[in-house]
Amino acid sequence: MENASIITVFTLSGLNQTMHYRGVLFSFTLLCYFVIVLLNVGLILTIILDENLHEPMYIFLCNICISGLYGATGFYPKFLLDLLSGAHVISYAGCLFQAFVIYSSVCCDFSILAVMAYDRYVAICRPLEYHSVMTRRRVCLLIVLSWLSPYICMSVLVGLTSRLQLCGSQIQKLYCENWSVVKLACSSTITNNIVGYIVIFFFFGHVIFIVCSYVYLIRSCLKSIESRGRFMQTCMPHLLSLLNVTVALFFDVLYTRYGSRDLPQSLQNFLALQFLIVPQILNPLIYGLKLSKVRKRILSYCEKF
Repeated sequence: MENASIITVFTLSGLNQTMHYRGVLFSFTLLCYFVIVLLNVGLILTIILDENLHEPMYIFLCNICISGLYGATGFYPKFLLDLLSGAHVISYAGCLFQAFVIYSSVCCDFSILAVMAYDRYVAICRPLEYHSVMTRRRVCLLIVLSWLSPYICMSVLVGLTSRLQLCGSQIQKLYCENWSVVKLACSSTITNNIVGYIVIFFFFGHVIFIVCSYVYLIRSCLKSIESRGRFMQTCMPHLLSLLNVTVALFFDVLYTRYGSRDLPQSLQNFLALQFLIVPQILNPLIYGLKLSKVRKRILSYCEKF
Protein backbone atom coordinates (compact mmCIF):
# COMPACT_ATOMS: atom_id res chain seq x y z
CA MET A 1 0.00 0.00 0.00
CA GLU A 2 2.66 2.52 -1.01
CA ASN A 3 1.68 6.19 -0.76
CA ALA A 4 -1.77 5.25 0.54
CA SER A 5 -3.58 8.14 2.16
CA ILE A 6 -7.04 9.12 3.33
CA ILE A 7 -8.74 10.78 0.36
CA THR A 8 -11.47 13.28 1.19
CA VAL A 9 -11.71 15.14 -2.12
CA PHE A 10 -11.33 14.11 -5.78
CA THR A 11 -10.24 16.37 -8.62
CA LEU A 12 -12.10 15.99 -11.92
CA SER A 13 -9.53 16.72 -14.61
CA GLY A 14 -11.78 16.31 -17.65
CA LEU A 15 -12.48 20.05 -17.77
CA ASN A 16 -8.86 21.16 -17.74
CA GLN A 17 -8.72 21.82 -21.49
CA THR A 18 -12.12 23.51 -21.86
CA MET A 19 -11.18 27.01 -20.68
CA HIS A 20 -11.49 28.60 -24.14
CA TYR A 21 -15.02 27.37 -24.85
CA ARG A 22 -16.43 26.96 -21.36
CA GLY A 23 -19.20 29.51 -21.99
CA VAL A 24 -20.39 27.64 -25.07
CA LEU A 25 -20.20 24.31 -23.24
CA PHE A 26 -22.20 25.75 -20.32
CA SER A 27 -24.93 27.03 -22.66
CA PHE A 28 -25.08 23.71 -24.53
CA THR A 29 -25.20 21.69 -21.29
CA LEU A 30 -27.92 23.92 -19.80
CA LEU A 31 -29.94 23.54 -23.02
CA CYS A 32 -29.53 19.74 -22.94
CA TYR A 33 -30.64 19.59 -19.30
CA PHE A 34 -33.63 21.82 -20.03
CA VAL A 35 -34.65 19.66 -23.03
CA ILE A 36 -34.24 16.44 -21.00
CA VAL A 37 -36.40 17.80 -18.15
CA LEU A 38 -38.99 19.22 -20.55
CA LEU A 39 -39.36 16.04 -22.65
CA ASN A 40 -39.38 13.59 -19.75
CA VAL A 41 -41.63 15.62 -17.44
CA GLY A 42 -43.96 16.29 -20.37
CA LEU A 43 -44.28 12.58 -21.12
CA ILE A 44 -44.72 11.69 -17.42
CA LEU A 45 -47.49 14.29 -16.97
CA THR A 46 -49.20 13.18 -20.19
CA ILE A 47 -49.38 9.60 -18.90
CA ILE A 48 -50.46 10.61 -15.38
CA LEU A 49 -53.19 13.03 -16.51
CA ASP A 50 -54.77 10.76 -19.13
CA GLU A 51 -56.62 7.82 -17.60
CA ASN A 52 -56.65 6.07 -21.00
CA LEU A 53 -52.87 5.75 -20.65
CA HIS A 54 -53.05 4.04 -17.24
CA GLU A 55 -52.02 0.73 -18.78
CA PRO A 56 -48.94 -1.39 -17.94
CA MET A 57 -46.99 -0.39 -21.04
CA TYR A 58 -47.41 3.33 -20.38
CA ILE A 59 -46.75 2.92 -16.65
CA PHE A 60 -43.43 1.25 -17.52
CA LEU A 61 -42.71 4.04 -20.00
CA CYS A 62 -43.37 6.57 -17.23
CA ASN A 63 -40.74 4.79 -15.11
CA ILE A 64 -38.16 5.01 -17.91
CA CYS A 65 -38.70 8.78 -17.99
CA ILE A 66 -38.37 8.99 -14.20
CA SER A 67 -35.13 7.00 -14.45
CA GLY A 68 -33.85 9.41 -17.09
CA LEU A 69 -34.59 12.42 -14.88
CA TYR A 70 -33.02 10.69 -11.88
CA GLY A 71 -29.79 9.98 -13.78
CA ALA A 72 -29.65 13.44 -15.36
CA THR A 73 -30.05 15.10 -11.95
CA GLY A 74 -27.07 13.09 -10.71
CA PHE A 75 -24.86 14.66 -13.38
CA TYR A 76 -26.03 17.99 -14.83
CA PRO A 77 -26.32 20.28 -11.75
CA LYS A 78 -22.80 19.36 -10.57
CA PHE A 79 -21.37 19.64 -14.09
CA LEU A 80 -22.95 23.08 -14.61
CA LEU A 81 -21.46 24.28 -11.30
CA ASP A 82 -18.04 22.96 -12.36
CA LEU A 83 -18.25 24.95 -15.61
CA LEU A 84 -18.81 28.12 -13.58
CA SER A 85 -16.11 27.29 -11.04
CA GLY A 86 -12.34 27.34 -11.24
CA ALA A 87 -11.96 24.34 -8.93
CA HIS A 88 -13.33 21.08 -10.30
CA VAL A 89 -13.49 19.03 -7.13
CA ILE A 90 -15.98 16.71 -5.50
CA SER A 91 -16.03 15.21 -2.03
CA TYR A 92 -15.30 11.51 -1.53
CA ALA A 93 -18.89 10.79 -0.42
CA GLY A 94 -20.28 12.99 -3.20
CA CYS A 95 -18.20 11.15 -5.78
CA LEU A 96 -19.45 7.72 -4.74
CA PHE A 97 -23.01 9.03 -4.55
CA GLN A 98 -22.79 10.49 -8.07
CA ALA A 99 -21.44 7.21 -9.43
CA PHE A 100 -24.26 5.36 -7.69
CA VAL A 101 -26.99 7.64 -9.09
CA ILE A 102 -25.72 7.76 -12.69
CA TYR A 103 -25.12 4.04 -13.12
CA SER A 104 -28.14 2.84 -11.13
CA SER A 105 -30.22 5.00 -13.48
CA VAL A 106 -28.73 3.32 -16.56
CA CYS A 107 -29.22 -0.14 -15.04
CA CYS A 108 -32.84 0.79 -14.26
CA ASP A 109 -33.33 1.50 -17.96
CA PHE A 110 -32.26 -2.05 -18.83
CA SER A 111 -34.47 -3.56 -16.11
CA ILE A 112 -37.53 -1.58 -17.22
CA LEU A 113 -36.91 -2.40 -20.89
CA ALA A 114 -36.75 -6.09 -19.95
CA VAL A 115 -40.08 -5.75 -18.13
CA MET A 116 -41.56 -3.96 -21.16
CA ALA A 117 -40.38 -6.79 -23.41
CA TYR A 118 -42.23 -9.27 -21.17
CA ASP A 119 -45.32 -7.05 -21.26
CA ARG A 120 -45.28 -6.95 -25.09
CA TYR A 121 -44.76 -10.71 -25.24
CA VAL A 122 -47.89 -11.32 -23.16
CA ALA A 123 -49.90 -8.67 -25.06
CA ILE A 124 -49.09 -10.04 -28.52
CA CYS A 125 -48.56 -13.77 -27.97
CA ARG A 126 -51.15 -14.33 -25.21
CA PRO A 127 -53.70 -11.52 -25.77
CA LEU A 128 -56.63 -13.37 -24.16
CA GLU A 129 -54.63 -13.85 -20.95
CA TYR A 130 -53.11 -10.36 -20.87
CA HIS A 131 -55.34 -8.79 -18.19
CA SER A 132 -55.19 -11.87 -15.98
CA VAL A 133 -51.38 -11.99 -16.25
CA MET A 134 -50.55 -8.27 -16.08
CA THR A 135 -52.58 -7.51 -12.97
CA ARG A 136 -52.05 -4.34 -10.94
CA ARG A 137 -50.21 -6.35 -8.30
CA ARG A 138 -47.84 -7.93 -10.84
CA VAL A 139 -47.19 -4.59 -12.53
CA CYS A 140 -46.28 -3.05 -9.15
CA LEU A 141 -44.02 -6.01 -8.36
CA LEU A 142 -42.22 -5.74 -11.71
CA ILE A 143 -41.68 -2.00 -11.22
CA VAL A 144 -40.29 -2.51 -7.70
CA LEU A 145 -37.91 -5.24 -8.94
CA SER A 146 -36.78 -3.13 -11.91
CA TRP A 147 -35.69 -0.39 -9.48
CA LEU A 148 -34.52 -2.61 -6.61
CA SER A 149 -32.11 -4.83 -8.56
CA PRO A 150 -29.99 -1.90 -9.90
CA TYR A 151 -29.95 -0.33 -6.44
CA ILE A 152 -28.70 -3.54 -4.87
CA CYS A 153 -26.05 -4.08 -7.58
CA MET A 154 -24.73 -0.53 -7.40
CA SER A 155 -24.83 -0.53 -3.58
CA VAL A 156 -22.58 -3.60 -3.55
CA LEU A 157 -20.17 -2.09 -6.09
CA VAL A 158 -19.96 1.28 -4.35
CA GLY A 159 -19.70 -0.43 -0.95
CA LEU A 160 -16.71 -2.48 -2.14
CA THR A 161 -15.10 0.64 -3.61
CA SER A 162 -15.50 2.55 -0.34
CA ARG A 163 -13.31 -0.05 1.42
CA LEU A 164 -10.31 0.44 -0.90
CA GLN A 165 -7.11 2.21 0.10
CA LEU A 166 -6.49 4.93 -2.51
CA CYS A 167 -3.17 6.29 -3.76
CA GLY A 168 -4.52 9.12 -5.88
CA SER A 169 -7.29 11.67 -6.06
CA GLN A 170 -7.37 12.68 -9.72
CA ILE A 171 -10.23 11.33 -11.86
CA GLN A 172 -9.69 11.92 -15.57
CA LYS A 173 -13.34 12.37 -16.40
CA LEU A 174 -16.06 15.02 -16.20
CA TYR A 175 -17.90 13.13 -13.48
CA CYS A 176 -17.35 10.33 -10.98
CA GLU A 177 -17.84 6.71 -11.89
CA ASN A 178 -17.01 3.62 -9.92
CA TRP A 179 -14.25 2.16 -12.07
CA SER A 180 -12.28 5.44 -12.16
CA VAL A 181 -12.15 5.37 -8.35
CA VAL A 182 -11.20 1.67 -8.30
CA LYS A 183 -8.24 2.41 -10.61
CA LEU A 184 -6.83 4.76 -7.97
CA ALA A 185 -6.56 1.93 -5.43
CA CYS A 186 -3.30 0.74 -3.87
CA SER A 187 -4.92 -2.35 -2.40
CA SER A 188 -6.16 -5.41 -4.28
CA THR A 189 -9.14 -4.83 -6.56
CA ILE A 190 -9.76 -8.48 -7.49
CA THR A 191 -13.10 -8.58 -5.65
CA ASN A 192 -14.19 -5.33 -7.29
CA ASN A 193 -13.29 -6.73 -10.71
CA ILE A 194 -15.15 -9.98 -10.18
CA VAL A 195 -18.30 -8.31 -8.83
CA GLY A 196 -18.09 -5.65 -11.53
CA TYR A 197 -18.07 -8.27 -14.29
CA ILE A 198 -20.91 -10.17 -12.59
CA VAL A 199 -23.02 -6.99 -12.65
CA ILE A 200 -22.10 -6.31 -16.30
CA PHE A 201 -23.06 -9.85 -17.33
CA PHE A 202 -26.23 -9.68 -15.22
CA PHE A 203 -27.50 -6.65 -17.12
CA PHE A 204 -26.14 -7.98 -20.40
CA GLY A 205 -28.44 -10.93 -19.64
CA HIS A 206 -31.32 -8.41 -19.68
CA VAL A 207 -30.31 -7.43 -23.22
CA ILE A 208 -30.19 -11.09 -24.30
CA PHE A 209 -33.64 -11.67 -22.75
CA ILE A 210 -35.08 -8.64 -24.56
CA VAL A 211 -33.56 -9.63 -27.92
CA CYS A 212 -34.79 -13.24 -27.58
CA SER A 213 -38.27 -11.98 -26.62
CA TYR A 214 -38.47 -9.81 -29.70
CA VAL A 215 -37.12 -12.52 -31.99
CA TYR A 216 -39.97 -14.72 -30.74
CA LEU A 217 -42.42 -11.83 -31.17
CA ILE A 218 -41.27 -11.18 -34.73
CA ARG A 219 -41.73 -14.84 -35.63
CA SER A 220 -45.22 -14.79 -34.11
CA CYS A 221 -46.19 -11.52 -35.80
CA LEU A 222 -45.29 -12.78 -39.27
CA LYS A 223 -48.30 -15.09 -39.07
CA SER A 224 -50.83 -12.27 -38.68
CA ILE A 225 -51.21 -8.86 -40.30
CA GLU A 226 -52.96 -7.53 -37.17
CA SER A 227 -50.14 -8.73 -34.89
CA ARG A 228 -47.59 -7.28 -37.29
CA GLY A 229 -49.22 -3.87 -37.06
CA ARG A 230 -49.35 -4.07 -33.27
CA PHE A 231 -45.68 -5.02 -33.16
CA MET A 232 -44.63 -2.10 -35.36
CA GLN A 233 -46.73 0.29 -33.29
CA THR A 234 -45.73 -0.72 -29.77
CA CYS A 235 -42.53 -2.78 -30.01
CA MET A 236 -40.39 -0.77 -32.42
CA PRO A 237 -39.99 2.09 -29.90
CA HIS A 238 -38.77 -0.45 -27.33
CA LEU A 239 -36.20 -1.86 -29.75
CA LEU A 240 -35.00 1.62 -30.71
CA SER A 241 -34.75 2.56 -27.04
CA LEU A 242 -32.83 -0.64 -26.26
CA LEU A 243 -30.41 0.04 -29.12
CA ASN A 244 -30.05 3.63 -27.95
CA VAL A 245 -29.22 2.73 -24.31
CA THR A 246 -27.12 -0.35 -25.11
CA VAL A 247 -24.86 1.32 -27.67
CA ALA A 248 -24.35 4.36 -25.42
CA LEU A 249 -23.46 2.26 -22.35
CA PHE A 250 -21.34 -0.17 -24.41
CA PHE A 251 -19.06 2.63 -25.56
CA ASP A 252 -18.92 4.07 -22.03
CA VAL A 253 -17.89 0.72 -20.48
CA LEU A 254 -15.29 0.07 -23.20
CA TYR A 255 -13.88 3.57 -22.90
CA THR A 256 -13.83 3.53 -19.08
CA ARG A 257 -12.16 0.14 -18.73
CA TYR A 258 -10.01 -0.10 -21.84
CA GLY A 259 -9.90 3.39 -23.39
CA SER A 260 -6.60 5.02 -24.23
CA ARG A 261 -5.56 8.17 -22.40
CA ASP A 262 -3.70 9.22 -25.56
CA LEU A 263 -7.00 10.30 -27.13
CA PRO A 264 -7.62 14.08 -27.31
CA GLN A 265 -9.36 15.37 -24.19
CA SER A 266 -12.31 16.67 -26.24
CA LEU A 267 -12.90 13.18 -27.68
CA GLN A 268 -12.59 11.64 -24.21
CA ASN A 269 -15.19 14.10 -22.95
CA PHE A 270 -17.54 13.27 -25.82
CA LEU A 271 -17.26 9.54 -25.14
CA ALA A 272 -17.90 10.19 -21.45
CA LEU A 273 -20.94 12.40 -22.09
CA GLN A 274 -22.77 10.69 -24.93
CA PHE A 275 -24.52 8.09 -22.75
CA LEU A 276 -25.69 10.87 -20.39
CA ILE A 277 -27.20 12.94 -23.22
CA VAL A 278 -28.40 10.73 -26.05
CA PRO A 279 -30.69 8.20 -24.23
CA GLN A 280 -32.37 10.81 -22.00
CA ILE A 281 -33.31 12.94 -25.02
CA LEU A 282 -34.08 10.22 -27.55
CA ASN A 283 -36.16 7.93 -25.30
CA PRO A 284 -39.08 10.35 -24.73
CA LEU A 285 -38.88 11.48 -28.37
CA ILE A 286 -39.02 7.90 -29.66
CA TYR A 287 -42.02 6.98 -27.50
CA GLY A 288 -43.76 10.33 -27.87
CA LEU A 289 -43.61 10.24 -31.66
CA LYS A 290 -44.10 6.53 -32.28
CA LEU A 291 -46.88 5.55 -29.83
CA SER A 292 -50.08 6.91 -31.36
CA LYS A 293 -52.00 7.27 -28.07
CA VAL A 294 -49.22 9.33 -26.52
CA ARG A 295 -48.65 11.36 -29.68
CA LYS A 296 -52.36 12.24 -30.04
CA ARG A 297 -52.65 13.23 -26.39
CA ILE A 298 -49.55 15.46 -26.57
CA LEU A 299 -50.86 17.11 -29.76
CA SER A 300 -54.25 17.72 -28.11
CA TYR A 301 -52.53 19.43 -25.16
CA CYS A 302 -50.44 21.55 -27.56
CA GLU A 303 -53.56 22.67 -29.43
CA LYS A 304 -55.16 23.84 -26.16
CA PHE A 305 -52.19 26.11 -25.50
